[in-house]
Amino acid sequence: MARRVVITGVGVLAPGGLGVRDFWSLLSQGRTATRRITRFDPSPFRSQVAAEIDFVPAAHGLDPQESERMGRAAQFGVVAAREALADSGVAQALAPQRTGVVMGTAGGAVAGLDAAYRSMSDERRLADVDPAHAPPWLYDHFVPSSFATEVAWAVGAEGPSAVIANGCTAGIDAVAHAVELIRENSADVMVAGATDAPITPVVMAAFDAVRATTTHNDEPATASRPFDDSRDGFVLGEGAAVFVLEELHHARGRGAHMYAEVAGHASRSNAFHMTGLHPEGRELAEAVRAALDEARLDPRDLDYVNAHGSGTKLNDRHETQAYKLALGEHAHRVPVSSVKSMIGHAMGSVGAIEIAASVLAMEHHVVPPTANLHVPGPGCDLDYVPRVAREQRTDAVLTVGSGFGGFQSAMVLTRHDRSAP
Repeated sequence: MARRVVITGVGVLAPGGLGVRDFWSLLSQGRTATRRITRFDPSPFRSQVAAEIDFVPAAHGLDPQESERMGRAAQFGVVAAREALADSGVAQALAPQRTGVVMGTAGGAVAGLDAAYRSMSDERRLADVDPAHAPPWLYDHFVPSSFATEVAWAVGAEGPSAVIANGCTAGIDAVAHAVELIRENSADVMVAGATDAPITPVVMAAFDAVRATTTHNDEPATASRPFDDSRDGFVLGEGAAVFVLEELHHARGRGAHMYAEVAGHASRSNAFHMTGLHPEGRELAEAVRAALDEARLDPRDLDYVNAHGSGTKLNDRHETQAYKLALGEHAHRVPVSSVKSMIGHAMGSVGAIEIAASVLAMEHHVVPPTANLHVPGPGCDLDYVPRVAREQRTDAVLTVGSGFGGFQSAMVLTRHDRSAP
């Protein structure tokens, strides 16, 4: 029988929520954390709003040496990992060689590289690379693999380690890969999640170029509008979420609190276009069906769908159609909401952040709302929980991700004992 995997620790750094408690308070109250960009002058850009984190490394336990060595995304990941480890209480039960790390990212170390480039004079940018002027942390900032390395150092993990860079599905896929490592007996405990810090001029320019981000610059707090008729693109965000995953008997043996079981996961690719999507949502629907099959659930067993819900015209219609294909009539009955309406789209890390939102929805029996949803757009005709959270028993959750390049991922989370009260 396959080894079962449960989540026993959660750590989150998200806009408006520098920890699990603040994060859940924001979501459950339907508040938004989007604003005009403050990290640089956004006036040259088509989109000038983002969901930023007010982050001071020293206030989160990072010493000056760590802060200098790590870029912003790595800092987020390490702080979230430490929170997850403390939340789980597993530290005394860790066997280092049976503990691994998987981190996801889409933007990698782009913030550090962008800062390093902009700190150079024009002459140095045009000249050959001069090793004498390279900062000692440049390699750490350059390679996304440093995210897993830094987290492994922080938690003392000596088992399997990897970084998943599947664009906007990286967070879901990183957790799924960690689950598989436990299932195949390569580890008993995995620290897994994702981190991204993409709010930089170069990333804003890239999304401006493909018209993916919003132009609701005069209304930052309501700029992210998934499924609404007035939506015109996503709001860029940043942040990290990291989890402690344990084999079920390992967790039971130490009396751990178990938030949820990762019951099923699947991914597909549309092999179609870098930014375009098949309108019928077939690939995402297939990923949802496969995840439900692995979890041995019927669509009618789902209590909540944590949507990708980016707020682009195409994605929200595509996703809605995918749910209709995969869930049948239950698509019209199950609550569907997008937390991106409150925290923006943090690229690869948002899938992990949405897993955290899903786990907390199960913990509190509250479905977070889709903020800023007033008039659903054409083709968006499901129950999107507009503006106000909803109390209801939540034992099985589907969370999905959809990314540029055609990546489509789905994960099913359940209570480890769904018959328990």
